[in-house]
This record gives sequence, C-alpha cells and structure tokens, in this order.
Amino acid sequence: MRVALIRTGNILKVGLKAILRNKLRSSLTMLGIIIGVGCVITMVAVATGASRSVQASITSMGTNFIMIFPGAVSQSGARLFTGQSTLTPEDAAAIKAECPSVAYVSPGLRAAAQVVAGELNWGTGIYGADVDWPFIRAWNVAEGSFFTEADVKAAAKVCLLGNTVSESLFPSGGAVGQVVRIKHVPFRVIGVLDRKGGSTMGSDQDDTIVAPYTTVMKQLSGTVRFGIIQAAAVAPDRVDEAKKEIEALLRQRHRIQPGQDSDFAMRTQEEAASMAAESVRTFSILLGSVAAISLLVGGIGIMNIMLVSVTERTREIGVRMAIGAKARDVLGQFLLEAVVLSVVGGAIGVLLGIASSAVISRLAGWPVSIGGGAVAMAFGFSAAVGVFFGFYPARKAASLDPIEALRYE
Repeated sequence: MRVALIRTGNILKVGLKAILRNKLRSSLTMLGIIIGVGCVITMVAVATGASRSVQASITSMGTNFIMIFPGAVSQSGARLFTGQSTLTPEDAAAIKAECPSVAYVSPGLRAAAQVVAGELNWGTGIYGADVDWPFIRAWNVAEGSFFTEADVKAAAKVCLLGNTVSESLFPSGGAVGQVVRIKHVPFRVIGVLDRKGGSTMGSDQDDTIVAPYTTVMKQLSGTVRFGIIQAAAVAPDRVDEAKKEIEALLRQRHRIQPGQDSDFAMRTQEEAASMAAESVRTFSILLGSVAAISLLVGGIGIMNIMLVSVTERTREIGVRMAIGAKARDVLGQFLLEAVVLSVVGGAIGVLLGIASSAVISRLAGWPVSIGGGAVAMAFGFSAAVGVFFGFYPARKAASLDPIEALRYE
C-alpha cells in the first residue's frame, strides 16, 4: 500500500512538473476546456431560466385553466379563426349551470382605448370579464375590491387597473376611488390588481384594465358576442372531463351535427404548458449542441498537445523505463497530465460560466438558473474528456520500446 502511494506521488510530481514546464502551452490547452465548460454552464443556466420563466408564466394564467375560442373552422386540415364570434352570454351561463366539472366561468372580450386621468393618459387594453375571472386567473386584488354580480347586471361603470396602468396614471398612488375616462366614458376605479409580470409571449400582463363584460359590451365595443370564454375545472384531474362536457354542451347549443367540425376551439393550461415546454426543450438542445461542440474541440486540443508532448519526451520516457519504470507508470503519468489539464480547465470554466450567466442576466434581463447538477455535470464531463482524449497519447507513450526511445533524438 505504501509503495503504491509513493509511486502515485512520484507520478503526480513528474506530471505536474511537465505541465508547469510549459505554462503557456498548458494554458492554451486548457483554454478549449475552459470555453467548453463555460458554454455548458451558461447555456444550461439560460435554458433552465427560460423554462422556469415559461412555466411560471403558464401557472400565472390560473389554475385548471380552459380557454374557449369562437369561430373556428377547418380548412385544408388546419383549424382557423373566421373572425366571427359564435359565443354568447347564454353559452357562458349554460356552461356554468350544466357542466358539473366546471367550477368557474367568465366570458371575456377586449377593447383598446386611450385612458385619461387628469392630465395623464395611457393607451392600454380594456378587458371585459365576469365575477369569476379573478378565481380563474388566480389574480388577487392589491387595493380595493373586485366588482360584484350587481355591477355586472347593471353594466356599472367601474373598473380595476393593472399595476402598470395604475403606476402610469397615478404615479403617487391613491388610484382607488378616482375617475378615469375611457373613450370619453367616466369609470370609477374600485381596485388595483396584483402585479403579474410578463406573459409567455413577452407582453406585460399588468398593462390592462378589467371591467364588467356587460359594461364593455354596451359602452366600449358595441358587440353582443365574446372573444373568449375562460373556465376553470373543479380539480386538476377533472380538466379533461370538463373539456369534454363543455364541448358536448356547446355543440348541442350551436346545433352542430355529428361529424361536423365544431365552430369553436379549446385550449387547456396543460396544452399551453406542453407547447411551451417543447419550445424550451428544442432551445435547450440547440444550446447544448453548441456547448458539446466546444467541449469536443477542447478535448481534441488536449489530445493534440499530449501527442506532441509524447514525441518531445520520447528520450525521457526511454530513460525512465530503462531505470525501472513500468508501462503502467508511464501510462498513468501521461493520463494524469491530461486529466489535470481538463479538470483545472473545467474548474476555471465553471467560474467563467457562472460569471457569464450573471452578466447575461444583468445586461440582457434574461432569467438564468444555475443548478448544482449542471455544475457537477459540466465538471464531470470535463474530467471524462481528459480521460477519453488523453488515453490514446498515454497508451502510445507506454507502448514505446525503451531501446528505441533512448536512441531517439
């Protein structure tokens, strides 16, 4: 045991001396690994951050979310929106009354307008909703209160401001109780919504105003049909069941015969999350491929330098073998040198990747997430690269004939 430790210590000492003897060459050899590992850490951090951001955005849409879009037809195998809404207030009321798997329902429609408050104004979207809307979207009220069923029935001129609109029109606060004008119609502000942040499409969810859908219909849009009906199932495991109930009910109400395409389309929160996850997965594979190529190039660099080192030190190898060094000792020395180069390069690359991720997050505003698993994977992979690409040069050194090596000039 002691002899083995001494032999290992001697191999380590000789290997480190060989590395330090050519500092510039060793540094350039490690550069490929440093860049490769740095790329891996950075790419994984960006991809993981993007994935978590997308999932958080999907979750912020609400729980057990189902979206019903009107006017869908099939053309050449594709589902298209005709531009004509087929959803009515009666459809929304029927879904809430006759679908046992549905907990909340809120019809919705949008109108765009310039909103004026005193001397300030702000262009935004006005969303017409029902009283179930905050439960569907899991969107709390930060100040004031949400409108009531009585407000919806009376088409009351009340509204709630999104955080962005509130800060733009009332920078000093105190929006609740104030009056804003939307298309010259006065609305009393009864609440301010919690901050939601950006959506999966990058839009600002807080740049909105919410009012009773009846008020938006009568005062702002002049339409009697909806652009969307939002619903929430009673439980996550009842979403598919709720979707089937809604589809059967609407097909019956719209008198759609068996075999005919529905004149509406539905999307669930799970489907939206799945589509977003697939996009992020593709993005991650692309980034991972770039990082893997960088590591591959770094490994080839190590192999190249180690082969050059074997050629330069052929006489030294012959002397060592002539005084008793075994082939496994020579193999271990050169393999150790390759592993040390790759591991040290990997450690520096990890630090570079962490620093690069922080810079990207600060300058570009992208969400990044660095996990211990990604760091361990990159570091372990760098060591594996050293072993893989260092084995052939080490094997070549160990297989040299001592006599021929001693005669080498």
